Amino acid sequence: MNLTPISVKFDIGDGRMVTIETGKLARQADGAVTVRLGNAVLLATVVAAKEPKPGQSFFPLTVDYQEKFAAAGRIPGSFFKREGRLSDYEVLISRLIDRALRPLFPDNYLCEVQVLVTLISSDAEVMPDALACLAASAALAVSDVPIQEIISEVRVARIGGKYVINPNRSDLANADMDFIVGATEKNIMMVEGESKECQEEDLITAIETAHAAIRVQVKAQEELRALKGVTGKRDYALPYQNEELKAKVIAFAKDKIYQVAKSALSKHDRSDAFAKIGEELKESLGELPEEDQPLLKEYLHDLEKEVIRNMILDESVRLDGRDLVTVRPLAMETDILPSPHGSALFTRGETQSLTTVTLGTPEDELLIESAATSNYSKFILHYNFPPFSTGEVKMMRGPGRREVGHGNLAMRSLKQMMPGSDYPYTVRVVSDILESNGSSSMATVCAGSLALMDAGVPIPKHVSGVAMGLISRASDGKWAVLTDILGDEDHLGDMDFKVTGTRDGVCGIQMDIKVDGLSMDVMRAALAQAKEGRLHIINAMYEAVPAARPEPKPHAPRMEKLIIDREFIGAVIGPGGKIIQEIQRETGTTINIEEVGETGEVSIFSAQKEGLEKALAWVKGIIAVPEVGEVYESVVKSIMPYGAFVEFMPGKQGLLHISEVSWKRLETMEGVLSEGEKVKVKLTGTDPKTGKFKLSRKVLMPKPDGYVEREDRGERPDRGDRGDRGPRDDRRGPRDDRRGDRGPRDDRRNDRGPREDRGERNDRGDRGERRDFNKNNDDDKPMEPTFDE
Repeated sequence: MNLTPISVKFDIGDGRMVTIETGKLARQADGAVTVRLGNAVLLATVVAAKEPKPGQSFFPLTVDYQEKFAAAGRIPGSFFKREGRLSDYEVLISRLIDRALRPLFPDNYLCEVQVLVTLISSDAEVMPDALACLAASAALAVSDVPIQEIISEVRVARIGGKYVINPNRSDLANADMDFIVGATEKNIMMVEGESKECQEEDLITAIETAHAAIRVQVKAQEELRALKGVTGKRDYALPYQNEELKAKVIAFAKDKIYQVAKSALSKHDRSDAFAKIGEELKESLGELPEEDQPLLKEYLHDLEKEVIRNMILDESVRLDGRDLVTVRPLAMETDILPSPHGSALFTRGETQSLTTVTLGTPEDELLIESAATSNYSKFILHYNFPPFSTGEVKMMRGPGRREVGHGNLAMRSLKQMMPGSDYPYTVRVVSDILESNGSSSMATVCAGSLALMDAGVPIPKHVSGVAMGLISRASDGKWAVLTDILGDEDHLGDMDFKVTGTRDGVCGIQMDIKVDGLSMDVMRAALAQAKEGRLHIINAMYEAVPAARPEPKPHAPRMEKLIIDREFIGAVIGPGGKIIQEIQRETGTTINIEEVGETGEVSIFSAQKEGLEKALAWVKGIIAVPEVGEVYESVVKSIMPYGAFVEFMPGKQGLLHISEVSWKRLETMEGVLSEGEKVKVKLTGTDPKTGKFKLSRKVLMPKPDGYVEREDRGERPDRGDRGDRGPRDDRRGPRDDRRGDRGPRDDRRNDRGPREDRGERNDRGDRGERRDFNKNNDDDKPMEPTFDE
């Protein structure tokens, strides 16, 4: 058994080597390769049916990209512990491959083709999406499946002013432009990506840089194909054609189609008119052989496409009567729904988006997981395309690949204007398309921008989008770029080119070419025309909503954010989360704490302003440093014989000594204070040894009449050197000598007589006012209490 692989290598431009290998894995597939960069390895396979299915009228291409968690040494977190359906992340990469490959198959090739690309080894620094199309194209190149050209894709990013091909994941975080470009050796086929308001000429430079790198990858695939010994592609049966029937269709319907196309009808009226022509054609032709019946619809569709394309190129008139650059009528309205936190209705011609914005807490963040990464996103956008938007009846299922792709383009565009990580809300935008006739994804961008401002999300600028089309004619090389294309123009055109941005630059782009390539001249013209259309729409958006609301709507969750020292994070959380749970329970708030460097970010969310203010004060109290001399509203926590323990700040307690409760001397705390009672206290100091707080209540109370302050005796005077006093026993003498002959203790007690005869000890008679004999007291002023803890 020979498992020796065939391989080629090439440098992607900075010393990193890519290896393409075939002949070792998946040998029963029509084509199979592995592509390796660093520790990242992708396996791509292609299998094509030998014959088309009976009655097949379209090209059934399936492209699936999947990441195995084992590739990164991980076990999936699902209940079944295995990979399930493709994630949105995998669907988006599948679309990147599909959109580039599909136009390169022959128009008359109808056999089913399945392309599978799998990540089987992961590298944390390698972005696999930039290698996926290279792997798929290489698998097709070493097979006999009849694709017309070799293709590849690369990521091009601008980092620090330099254009980098397939940058590492960590470097990509610093990029201000990030695009995936697909191309053959001669022509650009697909572009998708985002930027921070780049200029159109910067985009051209990025595409040209990517194309130069793609040419190197195409040559490597050609070398691999030659080493494999592939000399040609398989033959396939051409679909049945009837040129005589085609001529009859043209003769009967060409003028009729032209008249309908020139009538500037609405979408459904135009569709009905074309359907009527088809019915008349069938009646005029009579009964057709069974093999000719499917051809009638095909020939009529091809004729419609040819007539409309020629009308646009020769007369600069479009299906709805517009010229090439005019944007359809616009209508915009915000705050149209009472309960959502933000809402907008955007209508452009026969395309309409109802978009809502919901403000959530960090607990609502979206986990985006791949084999190599697990990240949380605070900005979410979902796009829905129900069947009634096009007047159709279809099953309501989960979002398809189209919905995922359109939503991603809108999300990437609006994300450029979203506030940074210091904005604590999780924001979800949902676009429901209510009516569609051309570029509902661009309507989503516009409606999303309006709804975000209506919700009070502090985006600094509006973002708008417009879809451009291209009509070209190979016979004379004539072409025309169309602004704000209709659905029919998208269907019959050669390009779908969507551009989003602000007044200051491009934020997102998605381009698909349906013919063999696009020259840079056409690209420049399309970008310039797209800018005019984008600015026209954005000006209308500013007239509708000039700026974001200064704050969220009253029914939106309120939010406050505190930055605290890292050392206080534990104090706010408490042992086992006791403190933070108590705050949330008592105030009805949601609190999120995140450690960022040397600080902690405390985000507090509440639907009620009162609860928010209470929680905010609570947290501030925990992190506040008590100041000597400040007066605090405290709560009595417990009563002791020598005073009361009070909480004068959240989480901070001190002893209010019995001598500091009142100016009046208190013998007991009974009946003076009670647990839960609120009392004002003043922080008079802290113990330098123990750090305990010294609190006083009496200093906040007026002194009673006639009260005299206790004299300050000052420092004890220095008594000097007392000399050598000798051993203690010598000074005091023998214990027995000092006591004398006092007799046995019992005898001494008996001499005093029975206790009963001595009277009650407590009845000591009137002994008068207690005096302080340690200082000269000539008057009868009362003593200052001297009891200490």
